[in-house]
Amino acid sequence: MKSPILLGVNIDHSATVRQARYREYDRDCGQNVEPDPVAVALAAEKAGADGITLHPREDQRHVQRSDALRLKEVIATRMNLEMACTDEMVAFALQVKPECVLFVPESREEVTTEGGLDVAGNLERVKAATQALQDADIEISLFIDPDRESIEASKEIGAEMVELHTGSYANGYYKRDSKFAELDKLVKGADLSHKLGMKVNAGHGLNYHNVTDVVVSVPHLYELNIGHSIISRAIFCGIDAAVRDMKAKMHLAYR
Repeated sequence: MKSPILLGVNIDHSATVRQARYREYDRDCGQNVEPDPVAVALAAEKAGADGITLHPREDQRHVQRSDALRLKEVIATRMNLEMACTDEMVAFALQVKPECVLFVPESREEVTTEGGLDVAGNLERVKAATQALQDADIEISLFIDPDRESIEASKEIGAEMVELHTGSYANGYYKRDSKFAELDKLVKGADLSHKLGMKVNAGHGLNYHNVTDVVVSVPHLYELNIGHSIISRAIFCGIDAAVRDMKAKMHLAYR
C-alpha cells in the first residue's frame, strides 16, 4: 500500500479577506485586524495539515512579507513559500529560510496564479535562483504544466521536485472529454517526473469534488497544495473541519 499523500494548506485567501478591509491599515495583525493568516495556518496545522503554503507576491496584494516572517517563527510543520523567480524574492527567501520554495509565474493582472512556469524559456534565470537557494539548504520545486518540455527543463536546472498545475483539469472537470484528457496529461507528467528522480506534487483548482480522481489516478504524488476550496469551506464550518474534511477525501481513495 502506498503512503498517504500529504496535504499542504495554502492560506493566501485568508489574507485576501483581511486585505479587503485593512489594505491601507498600518498593522497586519492584532487589535481589530482579522483574520490573521498566521492564526489560520496554526489552526490548519492543528487539524492535520502537513505543511503550510503561502505566496507573498511582489505587489503584496494578499499575503504580506511580515506574514511569512511571523509564520516562520511559529510553524510546526513545513513552510512552502510560493514566489516569483526574481532577485528581490530570492533575497527575501534567504531571509525567511523556508523548508521549500516553489517558483511560480506571476502577473499583476491575475487574481491567482494561472498556468505553469516557463522553465525552458527562462532556463538560466531559474537555474541561478535555484542554485542560490539550494546553497542555503532550501528545497526547490517548480510550478509547471504537465508537459515533457517543462518537466525535462525542471530536471536540467536541478529542481528536487515539481508541482504539476492541475488548473486545466479542474476547469474541465465537468466536461467528460476534457476531464479525462487533462487527467491523462497529469498521469503522464507525474510518471515522467518520477522517472527523472523528482518528487511530484500537484495543485491549483483542487476541491472537495475533484480531488479524489487525482488521488486515485495520478501516480507518485507526494503532496497536494490546496487553498481556495479549504478557505471557502471554512467560512461555513471552520478551518479545523475544513482541513479534516479534505484529508478524509484524500485518504478515502486508498480504501
